[in-house]
Amino acid sequence: MATGAGEFEAIVLAAGSGSRFGGGKLLASWAGGALLDGALAAAFAAPVRRVVVVTGADADAVETAARACARRLGQGKRLQVVHAADHAEGMGASLRRAAAELPADCAGVFIFLGDMPRTPHAVLGQLAAVVDAGAPAAAPSFEGRRGHPVVIGPGLLPGLLTLQGDSGARAILQDLGERLTLIEAPDDGVLFDVDERSDLPS
Repeated sequence: MATGAGEFEAIVLAAGSGSRFGGGKLLASWAGGALLDGALAAAFAAPVRRVVVVTGADADAVETAARACARRLGQGKRLQVVHAADHAEGMGASLRRAAAELPADCAGVFIFLGDMPRTPHAVLGQLAAVVDAGAPAAAPSFEGRRGHPVVIGPGLLPGLLTLQGDSGARAILQDLGERLTLIEAPDDGVLFDVDERSDLPS
């Protein structure tokens, strides 16, 4: 957890319709559970006080899956589920909805994508540590490519409330330049996402 007065929070974006996948993407079978489970496991493994899952399309089914996963992990009390009614706008709407739930003492927020099931847990503490030490934001990288999750420091959190469209937190990060701290990840799980059914293991 953060060494300051506040603690970190996590957001899991799980509102998309998965149109390229053919629908129902986050509920697709993955490693004996649902695809969403991988992102949730990483979020709960991060040094955070709470995990906020944002639903949109398939809201009831995604919420049911998220709560079931949290119970299996023994983390039910750390889960909060919120619904982005305007989720069709894109990730900006989901982030605005989740940001409205962040407490005033939040030390920073992890932003996980629900369709990224292989996030290496080993990098999560390092991301929090550099933000806790004063970096405005941090992200993992692998072989020169920036990945996810991104950690947004407290100074940038107000910007989440004004995001528009489907660019996610990119609008907040694009002006940071070298002030965005990159942490080398142990594998390409920080880059791997599921867009189409062919991305699932056979």
